[in-house]
Amino acid sequence: MRTEASGTPAPIARSRIAPPGAPSPAIIGHRGASGYRPEHTTAAYELAFALGADAVEPDIVATRDGVLVLRHDAEISTTTDVAARPEFAALRTTKEIDGAVLDGWFTEDFTWRQLETLRCVERLDALRPLSATFDGRSGILRLRDLLALVSAASDRHGRGLGIVAELKHATYFASLGLPLDELFLVELAEAGWDRGAPLAVESFEQDVLLSLAARGLDADLIYLVEAHGAPADRVARSGAMASAYDDDVTDAGLLELAAAGLTGISVDLSRMLRTTGEGALAATDIARRAAAAGLQTYCWTLRPENEFLPPSARLGAVPGAPGDWRRIFEPVMRSGVAAVFADHPDLAASVREAATGE
Repeated sequence: MRTEASGTPAPIARSRIAPPGAPSPAIIGHRGASGYRPEHTTAAYELAFALGADAVEPDIVATRDGVLVLRHDAEISTTTDVAARPEFAALRTTKEIDGAVLDGWFTEDFTWRQLETLRCVERLDALRPLSATFDGRSGILRLRDLLALVSAASDRHGRGLGIVAELKHATYFASLGLPLDELFLVELAEAGWDRGAPLAVESFEQDVLLSLAARGLDADLIYLVEAHGAPADRVARSGAMASAYDDDVTDAGLLELAAAGLTGISVDLSRMLRTTGEGALAATDIARRAAAAGLQTYCWTLRPENEFLPPSARLGAVPGAPGDWRRIFEPVMRSGVAAVFADHPDLAASVREAATGE
């Protein structure tokens, strides 16, 4: 297998969610099968596994009373019916989280008993109206609910299914006395997921991952790398002098990540693809360079709609219509990545089979 960017082999580093003998790259249902059902719902997660996902990705935030729940973000007005619930109107507020000013309702202002009364809705309803027809059918899940769901799904499907858990806004939650790493470890221990189950933990902040490494967590520790900017934990320490994500994906930066004890990086799709001189899309050399440093590479997020595709891969002018998504999926599958995130796991699985024979 070769990357078109370099012409040199790009070995695939195996992960705990894609053990030897399993198809590779692993397919991670991004917040479940979030292209078909409202994200982070029971239906989305169960459908992801039915469509061939090897693992699912929950975004993890905390309630006021320290319960870990699954939401895209701490602010929940776009993913629940909270704005239509008059009993919670007084909880609307404005906050700054990781440099962004947000207005709405935030999980850390609710107890779990309050939060569990809300119903989930489709976040991208304009792009995914069919998914929006499932609005209101599901309540918010806790991390412990997903751990039980995945264990049951593994038994039902006859294979070891995994979780790629994203800890969101770790520095921010720690400042509120809600340390996500400590709460996460307690949940895993109580569910028995700290004993070799297929597990990866990811974050846009290294500090929380290194804390988990120091505590001996048996999981892949994956550093999420944005297309731009700098991580919130470094900004909290160094302000405008904080080094950028770009520094982390230089050859020297990758070696530093591996030496610190991290096992992989997860990069934005824009870092994975480049345009060739002939106008075709090809993989960059990032997976090869990460492998040379001893790191796995994940890529996020494969989506078929025009809205999420580069202009050259769009078909027509309707943002929610499918574009030429195979032009995007195929070079990523051949790039040497260990795993890909997909909103539609069945589409990713079909391209994996065609591209790699697995």
